[in-house]
Amino acid sequence: MFQNILVPFDLSSQSTRAFKMALDIAKKYDSKVTVLTCLEGDAWHHKFYDSRADAELIKKQNKAAKKHIEQLESIAEKNNISVKSHIIKSQSVVNDIVVFAKSRKHDLIVIGSHGRGGFDKLLLGSVANGVSQKTKSPILIVK
Repeated sequence: MFQNILVPFDLSSQSTRAFKMALDIAKKYDSKVTVLTCLEGDAWHHKFYDSRADAELIKKQNKAAKKHIEQLESIAEKNNISVKSHIIKSQSVVNDIVVFAKSRKHDLIVIGSHGRGGFDKLLLGSVANGVSQKTKSPILIVK
């Protein structure tokens, strides 16, 4: 039923929990798991914006993401689950996740949610909610 599972990963405990849930599903359905990390540069560009600072920020985020993904790959290896990982630079995390899932024919998206509500959700937005609204794939939101 679920041959290709996508796990958007933002290095949070919620996305780690979503990854572990995806592994359980992958065991049951003999699925492949793909971890996708979207890196964002400085979202608050202004007229004094320095692209070198943005490049340095992306470089640091990439290094941190690789470290966390290695840990996830180790967990998957212990469970005999095939895992691929992709790190991309993103302008719109929600859109990039949806496009990635569709273009790679993922059957299921398992995504962590921070569970923010009220003003925090209005101010910060919700990637999980945005993905669930825009994708046609089944989605499992893990808190």
